[in-house]
Amino acid sequence: MSRHRYRARAGEDRASLYDEITDKIIAELEAGRVPWVQPWGTAAAKAPLAMPKNASTSRQYSGVNVLILWGAVIEHGFAGQNWLTFRQALSLGGHVRKGERGTTVVYADRFIPDDEKKRAAESGEEAQAIPFLKRFTVFNTDQCDALPDEIATVPPLPPPGMIEPEVEALIKSTGIDFRIGGNRAFYIPSEDYVQVPPPAAYFEPINWHRTALHELGHASGHRSRLNRDLSGSFGSKKYAFEELIAELCAAFSCASLGIVPTVRHADYIGSWLDLWRGEHKSSNREVWVM
Repeated sequence: MSRHRYRARAGEDRASLYDEITDKIIAELEAGRVPWVQPWGTAAAKAPLAMPKNASTSRQYSGVNVLILWGAVIEHGFAGQNWLTFRQALSLGGHVRKGERGTTVVYADRFIPDDEKKRAAESGEEAQAIPFLKRFTVFNTDQCDALPDEIATVPPLPPPGMIEPEVEALIKSTGIDFRIGGNRAFYIPSEDYVQVPPPAAYFEPINWHRTALHELGHASGHRSRLNRDLSGSFGSKKYAFEELIAELCAAFSCASLGIVPTVRHADYIGSWLDLWRGEHKSSNREVWVM
């Protein structure tokens, strides 16, 4: 490839990447967030005040990458400022959790193409370096499992009194691997563990209890327990059925323990109604009254 064509293509790549980053920062500003001022101490972000760094090399990120990674911490509620590439996580003996989405950062440098070195040698002129940007995808250590203890994010402990003692005792008595941290609540059947964000991440911390009990409801379906079919994909009848079971489990548990969370958001109601209507017509209605 000629020097001019290479410069043209590199310029197009840089322009595209600049546009992407600029658009992201503009979107943050339009949403009322300032990506270079972290709202430390708010419910949405519990990471320590620090520069983001690569957890494998300990090298701090710089330039626009700091804004990008701070923004990701704020957006997702990560508990730490440490990041890894997919391969670095594997090399440390861990792995990125299935379904996690990475954050794009950039590496800027200059290099001299071979044809430019040849041209400079023939003409006696100084070789001209070409600036370039390279994209990398990194993952917060919150998004990884099985990392060494010194690398893994250690989520801050919930403030005393935020978890009702009865719920805490119930969680321990189940024997289920229950983790507090990250920015999403989920249960992973293949690894048989539950993870729920800290109570402080909820606008109404009482709702943490409903979420925790909901995910434990899913865990009750593991093959070593009630052996339910947990294979339903999002939007399927199986998925909706399992979500309804988990939500009823949370509702019954909250009522039994005297926990009064706010009403579940209406995002599942349509699929639940379809299930109830289907069972209303079914000859196997006894499943609902057991």
